[in-house]
Amino acid sequence: MSQDGASQFQEVIRQELELSVKKELEKILTTAPSHEFEHTKKDLDGFRKLFHRFLQEKGPSVDWGKIQRPPEDSIQPYEKIKARGLPDNISSVLNKLVVVKLNGGLGTSMGCKGPKSLIGVRNENTFLDLTVQQIEHLNKTYNTDVPLVLMNSFNTDEDTKKILQKYNHCRVKIYTFNQSRYPRINKESLLPVAKDVSYSGENTEAWYPPGHGDIYASFYNSGLLDTLIGEGKEYIFVSNIDNLGATVDLYILNHLMNPPNGKPCEFVMEVTNKTRADVKGGTLTQYEGKLRLVEIAQVPKAHVDEFKSVSKFKIFNTNNLWISLEAVKRLQEQNAIDMEIIVNPKTLDGGLNVIQLETAVGAAIKSFENSLGINVPRSRFLPVKTTSDLLLVMSNLYSLNAGSLTMSEKREFPTVPLVKLGSSFTKVQDYLRRFESIPDMLELDHLTVSGDVTFGKNVSLKGTVIIIANHGDRIDIPPGAVLENKIVSGNLRILDH
Repeated sequence: MSQDGASQFQEVIRQELELSVKKELEKILTTAPSHEFEHTKKDLDGFRKLFHRFLQEKGPSVDWGKIQRPPEDSIQPYEKIKARGLPDNISSVLNKLVVVKLNGGLGTSMGCKGPKSLIGVRNENTFLDLTVQQIEHLNKTYNTDVPLVLMNSFNTDEDTKKILQKYNHCRVKIYTFNQSRYPRINKESLLPVAKDVSYSGENTEAWYPPGHGDIYASFYNSGLLDTLIGEGKEYIFVSNIDNLGATVDLYILNHLMNPPNGKPCEFVMEVTNKTRADVKGGTLTQYEGKLRLVEIAQVPKAHVDEFKSVSKFKIFNTNNLWISLEAVKRLQEQNAIDMEIIVNPKTLDGGLNVIQLETAVGAAIKSFENSLGINVPRSRFLPVKTTSDLLLVMSNLYSLNAGSLTMSEKREFPTVPLVKLGSSFTKVQDYLRRFESIPDMLELDHLTVSGDVTFGKNVSLKGTVIIIANHGDRIDIPPGAVLENKIVSGNLRILDH
């Protein structure tokens, strides 16, 4: 078959597939109860647009030859932003800000049911508690009205709303909106797995929230975007709720509100220097004259090692973003927000292979005017993805003040130790059971723990500590033990007499 013939054939198949998906989505829509009809229709229309683009795009979405290092002035060092100082009217600047937290994720990877934001991370405080405390402290200190907006997913919305009542007396207005609910598609047929709109019973796994890139459309569709603009709000500060370093930074906010060159900046991405642990993080590049976020999934296989190179791509995206509300409204109404599609393969409990189409919030940077990267200190990136991260933030390495964690002054060097806890510690409840109290880690560089290991009270860990209990063995680190540059292996049982 000639190349033209093959591409015509492909085009016919693509059109037939789009038609089949359209029919399936229409069938699903007919099962929506009347009070959910409009909302479901918006979701399914959004999915159809995404699916259409997915069929159009083939292969890696970036041409590696066009990727360049960003120009010097397009990524500013944080020190330079901070050196400008703060104006006297910082309160009126703060009053134009809205804090948005991405709250769509569940705690399943840490063995917890329900929203991840409700996991206790420090002195019984959850991610959500700390966020509310930070903003309340800001509002009280500067006599302002900075609201908190949570982008929930259908997985987290109900549980989050139940909890929000406890903040009724806090000095923070809290709003929520839901990101879309899209149907997963069968990897072979590319048709939706769902047969109706319900997401309980056998349909539980048929739906998914389509990544945080969905924030622009769902924020706009919820009506909340217009409400906040009407209240005089100008910028949103968006971050993952599990990044404990993502606090409101007055210097960055001032830079946005009072741009030094007079040209308003519509999008700021906080980036930070890569370490060996961050080689997979998305990086900012210059592409066809615009700043562009490139994720590892978009990189052609032959160039993955180059992408991971710490010397060529020195920074990565923290997903702390400052975005103009007016710009979001304008671009959304022009249908001009362009984000690459992330194809995420999953296997359902019954063994069915599906794919879900997602987008990432930072990928839209190229659609905004005058975008800027700011290279911030590592302390603004403190994500808690695993119990190894949880151990760090629960320890004496950090002190807690008004909801914000800061590195303890008693630690002599500012780097965070490398902690790797084995599979016996993956679930939060197992992890908590294995530590009678959190060890002193002020002088720790590296901790690796593997196998059946428990820690007594008041243990101190210094330098490099490696503890390995082989299969069938158990190691109990005794109360008060000081381990400095030690490898512990074999079997060490401490029994009550």
